[in-house]
Amino acid sequence: MNEFLDWALPKLKVDTKLVLTYCIIYFSWGLLMNWFGAEVQIAKFTYWWQVITCYILYMVPISLLLRGLPFHAQYAYGLVAMGLLEFGGYALETSYAYPNNLLDQFFNERNFSLGMALFFALYFPIGNWGVGKIHQSVFGKA
Repeated sequence: MNEFLDWALPKLKVDTKLVLTYCIIYFSWGLLMNWFGAEVQIAKFTYWWQVITCYILYMVPISLLLRGLPFHAQYAYGLVAMGLLEFGGYALETSYAYPNNLLDQFFNERNFSLGMALFFALYFPIGNWGVGKIHQSVFGKA
């Protein structure tokens, strides 16, 4: 555990403006995706505030830990993180998958959570890239 903390703590100690940039981008992204998922009846959070717990309290720290790794490594670690989140969300029924949604129709309902995890794992490398670009353009540093 000490080895993990020795590795993780320096990665989490970043400029407050960077963390704020992550929070604004990820919160907006989460609201948009929750709205889209409900609008096209794929899936949604049971409560809107879960955007805060999932996108800010869960995904931002993971993004900071994965920042700087190659795309494939961010995706692979992100897949594990999102697999746990998707499994937990549907097992605890804090996420709602619409019956017979588009993903169920294409991949069947047994593959729904897997498909969601495979898709949302892309958030980490894409999010880190996007937040880095936005932060650099606004504040002049990565």
